[in-house]
Amino acid sequence: MDIMHILEIIIPAAIFYASPLIFTALGGVFSERSGVVNIGLEGLMLMGAFVGIVGTLTLQDSLSIAAPWVAILIAGVIGGLFAVLHAVASITLRADQVVSGVAINFLAAGLTVFLIKKIYGKGQTDFIDERIYKMDIPFLSDIPIIGPLFFSSAYLTSYIAILFAFVVWFVIYKTPFGLRLRAVGEHPMAADTMGINVKRMRYTGVILSGVLAGIGGAVYATSISGNFSHGTISGQGFMALAAMIFGKWHPLGALGAALFFGLAQSISITGEQLPLLQDIPKVYLTIAPYVLTILALAGFVGRADAPKAIGKPYEKGQR
Repeated sequence: MDIMHILEIIIPAAIFYASPLIFTALGGVFSERSGVVNIGLEGLMLMGAFVGIVGTLTLQDSLSIAAPWVAILIAGVIGGLFAVLHAVASITLRADQVVSGVAINFLAAGLTVFLIKKIYGKGQTDFIDERIYKMDIPFLSDIPIIGPLFFSSAYLTSYIAILFAFVVWFVIYKTPFGLRLRAVGEHPMAADTMGINVKRMRYTGVILSGVLAGIGGAVYATSISGNFSHGTISGQGFMALAAMIFGKWHPLGALGAALFFGLAQSISITGEQLPLLQDIPKVYLTIAPYVLTILALAGFVGRADAPKAIGKPYEKGQR
């Protein structure tokens, strides 16, 4: 097996596995840039995956191939509504943001399993018939070398996620909304004195994180897993959180980190096909993405400077 053949296996798979992480990490950027820690990304992804599968199963007979796309949008809405719980607890009630995020994770895990058993009478859903499938990008897939690596057997959701990272970068760094969002995450009192509604901006950041994490979970379920059970989302939300920190709370940094974790996931799945990794026990390949997540969160790649007011509840007039 030559190097090009190896790359044609690894790179498309890396982009494929990275797309749910990209959406969710970008959601984390919105929340934490506003000053609210969001440990609940795992639970928000879980809720998105649940809605993505249930929505697709419900709509696939009437909408056919459009069903998963509509379900992904619905999952984004439900994720945003679910994130309101975290916003109320951490912003309005000024509860500990880490504890609130952990509670969101537990609530999503319990609620989704309960609803699956209530709706379907078993511990998992059926597999969806209409999924997001691979496709060759017209013209671009014919480009020598680059085409087979990046534009053949590709998932449209992957390119939407990458494009969206640049959209989020533009919104956060080139628009008045982004300036206000960063201001309330860095110095909320100064932002308040300038007439910026700190609570409203933080609510917006948290809700946007829920929308994007819900989309990320639905993308994972409708393109990778194909059904929903308690183990459908098993650490991907924490990987996205690590990607956000690894990327230093920057949209493009989060994109690069998510692609890196996607590469680790792709190697864990395709490792048995690669000459250099065939003799490595599968268990080591399987745990590799999680080990890298721990290393990133532990600061292995260097110290990342978080927004200065992150995790600190704000009360008007407070210094």
